[in-house]
Amino acid sequence: MTRAAGFSAYITVTAAYWAFMLTDGALRMLVLLHFHTLGFSPVQLAYLFVLYEIAGVVTNLSAGWIAARFGLTSTLYAGLALQVVALLALTQLSPGWSITASVVFVMLVQGLSGVAKDLSKMSAKSAVKVLAPAGDSNLFRWVAVLTGSKNAIKGAGFLLGAALLGLAGFTVSVLAMALILFVILIATLVAMPKGLPAGRRDAKFVEVFSKNRNINWLSAARLCLFGARDVWFVVGIPIYFYAVLSDGTEASNRAAFFTIGSFMAIWTILYGVVQGSAPRILNASARNRSELLALAQKWVGMLCVVPAILALLIWLAKEPAPTLTVIVVLGLLVFGAIFAVNSALHSFLILGFTNTQRVTMDVGFYYMANAAGRLVGTLLSGITYQLGGIAMCLATAALMLVLSWLATGQLRDGESEQAIP
Repeated sequence: MTRAAGFSAYITVTAAYWAFMLTDGALRMLVLLHFHTLGFSPVQLAYLFVLYEIAGVVTNLSAGWIAARFGLTSTLYAGLALQVVALLALTQLSPGWSITASVVFVMLVQGLSGVAKDLSKMSAKSAVKVLAPAGDSNLFRWVAVLTGSKNAIKGAGFLLGAALLGLAGFTVSVLAMALILFVILIATLVAMPKGLPAGRRDAKFVEVFSKNRNINWLSAARLCLFGARDVWFVVGIPIYFYAVLSDGTEASNRAAFFTIGSFMAIWTILYGVVQGSAPRILNASARNRSELLALAQKWVGMLCVVPAILALLIWLAKEPAPTLTVIVVLGLLVFGAIFAVNSALHSFLILGFTNTQRVTMDVGFYYMANAAGRLVGTLLSGITYQLGGIAMCLATAALMLVLSWLATGQLRDGESEQAIP
């Protein structure tokens, strides 16, 4: 593929991924806030997303093999198409159904959406390894732009979902997103340049499991990192803010929806902007891989401190107060900025540790760990909030970050094929 064609393919893949993540963020807020207003408990809300995360674990484990066998564009198109199907399925949800029937139905649809999301993510991230110009600094910059912009778009999706719920209702909002994403899918099919890997028929599923010591330890660190985020992000903080902001009336509910959606959007957009700027923040072009490995452990060590301090402050305060809420908001924005640098370092390191022949399998394995972390965080988010409120969510996040720090310390430069004992 020529340099111009490679850049064109990168733009097309990125645009498709942006469209997907906009609907993914909006759908999460629509489901979370809609079912919270119907009286679902924090644990029941967490259940709604469990199959989404389980599907991510299974999909990422198999998507690398599927892409290696059938090609990167096939998995990208499949991801977009499945998300359209999932959105259309949600429009069939009936208010007359029992809570159990509603939970089971939404879990199944969210599971389908989870498959779609991780097919799209694995395709987009793997394509960067193939399309980026040679050199660690170029790779870091390209992957940082893709992941950073994606998270900024997903943040806009959180705000879009909350706003749509308040203005148009659940069914109309979901139907509109399905229509827009279908148009994006058709445009991607037409615009995608040729030249991305088409797959090899002899690819074996067992190749998905990495023998690379660094990839295995990095995957463990990623699991704990994203578990630490989702343990407060998925259920804990939206319900905490809703309890502080809403008195149950329709007007206060709308105001709470907008405020929660705005916070989730601002947090995720900030995360995306910082992630996209990570190569400049770390002066990555002037550093070798050994220095970046040392920075990876340093930055996750800094991240551990933030949720620990917030958990202590909330526990000491006992009751929510306006000043405390402001401190929590500011603290979580600091968490987001530091988290973004950690995530960008991980996204670079996974592509740096793999090679072009194994890229889809290693990236799939790594994002399987990412999805497992989100699954653990999602389950713990509902459980810890119900047991100890937002303070317990944040204390659990701090503990998981300590585990991520320990796993990051096991990474070694130059060790390419050593399996973990």
